Amino acid sequence: MNIFKIIDELQKVDGDVVGRLEHASRRHFMNRMGSKIATIAAPMAFATVVNKAYAQSAGAIDVLNFALTLEYLEDEFYKAGNAAANLIPATDKAIFAQIGKHETAHVAYLVKALGTKAIAKPTFDFTYGGAFADVFTNYKTFVAVSSALEDTGVRAYKGQAGALIADPTILKVALQVHSVEARHAAIARRLFAVVNASPTTKAWITGKEPLIAAVAPIYAGEDNMTQGGVDITGLASKTNAAISEAFDEPLTKEAVLAIATPFIKKM
Repeated sequence: MNIFKIIDELQKVDGDVVGRLEHASRRHFMNRMGSKIATIAAPMAFATVVNKAYAQSAGAIDVLNFALTLEYLEDEFYKAGNAAANLIPATDKAIFAQIGKHETAHVAYLVKALGTKAIAKPTFDFTYGGAFADVFTNYKTFVAVSSALEDTGVRAYKGQAGALIADPTILKVALQVHSVEARHAAIARRLFAVVNASPTTKAWITGKEPLIAAVAPIYAGEDNMTQGGVDITGLASKTNAAISEAFDEPLTKEAVLAIATPFIKKM
């Protein structure tokens, strides 16, 4: 068994193989190789290290496809909105064009990362079963749906972070996407406030108050007053509503799918 030849072959399909193996357990592997029993134990030791380095990514496939479903949804939404005639005012076109580019990049990354394991793009109903029938003809509705999608995406990524702890490389990318989605959510909420002349609507979430009633489940739990086991009621002599703005809550995968399902016509 020529281990170094195997590493060379692995590098042809994964340029980061050495880094993965080092992360898995370089010290353990080299110690085993340096012992008198290395000749006998090497195949088993090497297999253990390789499995530890690569099995984590396999365990993240479900999370990545979950994220891909949401990114497909957002990407198609902005493609349709940006292509709709007389929908987005000239003053805001650049904003939504850029958000659309971000979502397209997110989809492209996830599809490439998943390879043959990537799910196919679903077909969508952006009217949400008729609740947003004028989504691509009424700018107020379009902005409301944009805000709803972005707020959902932010909470969804946050909710899956724990499932990716065993795979720090993918977790890092998820967090990089999460912060961009949060920027989208903030600007969408501000635009919602402008087009609806609603000075009380902020770029952050206050309690569990929804922007529109049809998407109330998106904000469930946002009024949580316990963070990391600490009761934050009355923190810094602020109202509970104000305190809630300083802490965003995750959404479980099940909750996100329940929110997103009316947007999906066919998987």
